[in-house]
Amino acid sequence: MHPQTRKADTFGLPLQLNHYIFFPLGSGNVKASPSGEKSDLVVAVVTEPRFTQCCREYLEKQQLLDRQHRVKQLPDGTMALPVLGETLSEWHLQALRKQGAPGSTCRLARIPKPVPSKKAQSSSPGQNLCQDVRHLVESQGHIWSAELEKDLPHSWQCHGDLLLLNENSFKATYWKKLEPGLWKTVASALGGLRLAKRGRVSPGGTRTPKVILLLGDHGWVEHVDNGIRYTFDVTQSMFSFGNITEKLRVASMSCAGEVLVDLYAGIGYFTLPFLIHANAAFVHACEWDPHAATALKKNLELNSVADRCCIHLGDNRKLKLRSIADRVNLGLIPSSEEGWPIACQVLRQDTGGILHIHHNVESFPGKELQLPNSSEAGQKEQRAARNSGRQTPAKIAKLEWRRWAETVAAHIGVLLLQQHGKLWKTQILRVQRVKSYAPHVHHLVLDLDCRPLSCSFGEAVGKAEMSCDQEPEV
Repeated sequence: MHPQTRKADTFGLPLQLNHYIFFPLGSGNVKASPSGEKSDLVVAVVTEPRFTQCCREYLEKQQLLDRQHRVKQLPDGTMALPVLGETLSEWHLQALRKQGAPGSTCRLARIPKPVPSKKAQSSSPGQNLCQDVRHLVESQGHIWSAELEKDLPHSWQCHGDLLLLNENSFKATYWKKLEPGLWKTVASALGGLRLAKRGRVSPGGTRTPKVILLLGDHGWVEHVDNGIRYTFDVTQSMFSFGNITEKLRVASMSCAGEVLVDLYAGIGYFTLPFLIHANAAFVHACEWDPHAATALKKNLELNSVADRCCIHLGDNRKLKLRSIADRVNLGLIPSSEEGWPIACQVLRQDTGGILHIHHNVESFPGKELQLPNSSEAGQKEQRAARNSGRQTPAKIAKLEWRRWAETVAAHIGVLLLQQHGKLWKTQILRVQRVKSYAPHVHHLVLDLDCRPLSCSFGEAVGKAEMSCDQEPEV
């Protein structure tokens, strides 16, 4: 028999059992749910309003207060303070009446539809994910384990309503049994509607990401970066968030009236900033991945600059353009060296121009450096480092950057001579650190000014100068 109401308990307060289920004081430790199953009821201490603060202070001191739910006023005017039911005992209730809130009529009840506390509402997406996936696993009769929790994603990218999970998550074979409901749970917990998982970037020049669409009809997303709209299919192309400093630097340049060749355009990482913010007159964008080229075309149209750009699909080493560029961008890592000859080919042979050369440069502590004699500044810095008796990681990085830049400048000078049949001066304008690529490996970009000369090649190289923009991060 389960009566719907009871006239009164021992303290004379009428209680509706269809709303609140009270426990006898001799029941010992209270469990969160009689059946051990997940319930929308929470255990609470019920008392008169005037004793609410006293009860709260006592429960906090005894570390019994449930901070995941708010204090709730019940229909009869009493106040319910959620508690940790697993640890609350009859002894605590008696102590609460005598010490914490003398004169109160404290008792236990299960409170339906508890209101989450502000702390609970501010749980991180990662915490929500763990909680929701765990509930899904346990609802299927499987035991939650530390191994499964470790297999959850710890990072992800947000592209609008599409979430891109990292490659090291959901690797256990067990997850297959929960599909497709698992992916709906994950997307909901992280606040998305579509879900994809990435793998390692495939080797080769296209750097195509291995991405599987787990939830949703398509992988097309849109991302706004520095006022520029980029759209692309995450299953076919990748978006590099780490290059934001270089994209901002490009956007700050003044390229009015210039013709630019972007040898590795991708979806328009640098092509668009050159056109939109740097105000380049025209850009020849080279890309050999058809998926990236499709996204690039869409992005040019989205940003209303399609009339100032020509896309050259295919291997840029076969590019037929010659002597047209005031500026050439070589935004490929770990090395853009294969594009150096064609960059020299497209550079204007009458006035020359600027090359932006990207490369990954190593700088390891303890490494012995031998700098070319062409740099007086480099000789002075190396002598200073040697005389100090030690080389700090920052000094090593700077010296290695200098050696790489001077080597590139000399090599480019030879290529320009071969391409145009006359001597050139190559001057190092700037070495910019874009980001850390790996321990002791920096992604750098060299701004190299190249101008045709009547003087000898050796004299031109000897006049090269260099300026490093900032101390490297160590």
